[in-house]
Amino acid sequence: MLVGAAAAGAGLLGYRLLRHFNRPQEPVFLARGQSYDGLLARTIRDGLLAVAIDPLWLSGRRVLLKPNLVEPTRQARHMTTHPAVVVAAAEVFRQWGAEVIVGEAPGNVRDTEMALVESGLEEALRSEKLPFADLNYSPARPVPNKGRFSSLTQFFFPREVYDVDLIVSLPKLKTHHWAGFTASMKNLFGLLPGTVYGWPKNVFHVAGIAKTLVDINATAPRHVAIVDAILCMEGDGPIMGTPKPLGLLAIGGNCTAVDATCARIIGLDPAKVPYLALAADRLGPTDEELIIERGERWQDVANPFQIVDTPHLREMRAGG
Repeated sequence: MLVGAAAAGAGLLGYRLLRHFNRPQEPVFLARGQSYDGLLARTIRDGLLAVAIDPLWLSGRRVLLKPNLVEPTRQARHMTTHPAVVVAAAEVFRQWGAEVIVGEAPGNVRDTEMALVESGLEEALRSEKLPFADLNYSPARPVPNKGRFSSLTQFFFPREVYDVDLIVSLPKLKTHHWAGFTASMKNLFGLLPGTVYGWPKNVFHVAGIAKTLVDINATAPRHVAIVDAILCMEGDGPIMGTPKPLGLLAIGGNCTAVDATCARIIGLDPAKVPYLALAADRLGPTDEELIIERGERWQDVANPFQIVDTPHLREMRAGG
């Protein structure tokens, strides 16, 4: 009897070990000491290569760069993705033979042209002859919700989203008073048009931010991450917070792994951040042992961010 129980226990342990070792690993590249007037294109190129993005595959493909332009103002450069990061990313993908467009659907402003001007992106795009797609007003079509965590059965994506081969999430690393923080996964809310979902897109809040965020990432076409964590936002983000210099770029082929790493850097526990807890082992790894470090170790660049002092955010703190 004891032998049988021991054998059964060993079998269960073996199954758990097998399941553990079968979980996929994902690389994340961190580069410290970055500045907006530095060699960003070189860093981005090195980072993409380090996480196994294939330049040969990109040749002749179409790439959509998706920055964050939530509610830009010239007085708050820490709120939106810096134009220098967008331009540097475009340079790398163009050098690899890709056709590059930039697209965004700002969630808080209806006037996208104003958002481009206030963010400084309009001048940068014109200088580099980069086309821009206003995803708020672009024709959209419904696609089934592949995540099915929320009650939403479908999402409307603009045609540009499905006309490209790769989406590059280019967020600004910021705290968020509901989601905990915003990085590459949260940035994909800006793929969805305001003409369907309104300004702001409160339907996603009603359906549950964490659930809809994971659903959108599960449903969107292939996407990778380049996180602008050079000048970040802490405190009452994603709009009312204060500047937080970090000097980092975070790059990865799996947005869940990238965001889990960013969470650790700013002092949050990925297992306690609701959207990462849902995404874990479904969209990508969040366990530290499953994320392959490229470039810097996250521990060496960790710098806890201030957060709004509310119970649900305090619970997300690492060690809290």
